[in-house]
Amino acid sequence: MARIVLLGGGFSTDPDTLLDDYLFGLLPRRQPRVCFLPTASGDAETYIQRFHAALNDRCETSTLGLFVRDERDPRAVLLTQDAIYVSGGNTANMLAVWRVHGVDHALVEAYHAGIVLCGISAGMICWFTSCLTDSFGPVAVLNDGLGLLAGSGCPHYDSEPARRPAYLRAMGSGALPPGWALEDGAAALFTDGELTESVARRPGAALYRVEAKPDGGVTETAVQARILR
Repeated sequence: MARIVLLGGGFSTDPDTLLDDYLFGLLPRRQPRVCFLPTASGDAETYIQRFHAALNDRCETSTLGLFVRDERDPRAVLLTQDAIYVSGGNTANMLAVWRVHGVDHALVEAYHAGIVLCGISAGMICWFTSCLTDSFGPVAVLNDGLGLLAGSGCPHYDSEPARRPAYLRAMGSGALPPGWALEDGAAALFTDGELTESVARRPGAALYRVEAKPDGGVTETAVQARILR
């Protein structure tokens, strides 16, 4: 069973732990092994510290930094985890650095080995074939993802004003394939490439299926979310 959790929040942005609690509920042991991949943030130390401060008492945490490498083999580290948690930041830079260090192949291997992959923002969209990203300044199309999830993804659908109109334009023009847009406060579980469940930490936060119509228009279909308590 191969699973990916798209997060519209979590330890780094939310005042509660509901989305992280949902993630931990999917893991197989009481003290799961969770590795943080902060590549998109440039391995920002404050981000790493927030991860450990929030989750150290919940799981066996580790961080895999790539900007200052240690003696560990990234593949060996990643393949011993129960979950791999990818940070927000610059998606294009993250994917490029992953490929230099072989982390892209290790993540694909981890996925097929049943290790849960998850992340917020850059860590939400990197799993798709294509995405909408602000890696280059203005939001733009990036057709360079890992391709573990078909189609495209868009984060921050409700919280960053440029995201939704840009995603709809790209979808309508054919620059992006059909995909999934996630609002802050929501999360989605994909199992073997298919949507399994949509959840939210507050009413109104949603996941949307976004598709182009034959006439050039675009449809947005909200997926009913289970409200986390």
